[in-house]
Amino acid sequence: KQEGHNLRMAKNYQKQRLLVAKLHAKIRRQREDFLQVLSTALIKKHDLVVAEELRSKNLLKNHALSQAISDLGWRRFLNMLAYKAKLYGKEFQTIDPKYTTQRCHNCGTIMGQNGCRKLKLKDREWTCPMCQTYHIRDWNAAVNILEKGLGSWQNPKKQTA
Repeated sequence: KQEGHNLRMAKNYQKQRLLVAKLHAKIRRQREDFLQVLSTALIKKHDLVVAEELRSKNLLKNHALSQAISDLGWRRFLNMLAYKAKLYGKEFQTIDPKYTTQRCHNCGTIMGQNGCRKLKLKDREWTCPMCQTYHIRDWNAAVNILEKGLGSWQNPKKQTA
């Protein structure tokens, strides 16, 4: 390039461009295969699969996680789950993610309300200030997501203290 040559005409450039294109295609096929296998396994093993309707656009605002999030293909995965559920006669639901990680599945207390401190992303384990139940954040969220999907979720505004 410094000598004024056009890179598009350079043979080594073209060879390298093809190698990189092959690597990208291989990675794309591996990701696609992984998503296909995982979605099929989940749908075949379970009669009901419930997932949060996560907004990838909002998640990409976190610059520390944006590369990993964009690589995953979450929307594609949810679409695979939806069509495979229909194919296998199973049920697939997406739910609103509001309060799924901040709510105690035992008593319904929502962190960040009624004088409770709101959980931060780094808080992976916590104890409910009302019922003293110890929670692992991801496990608690999974229970809340399932409850929302089954319809047994209590609306936090209808709770009596």
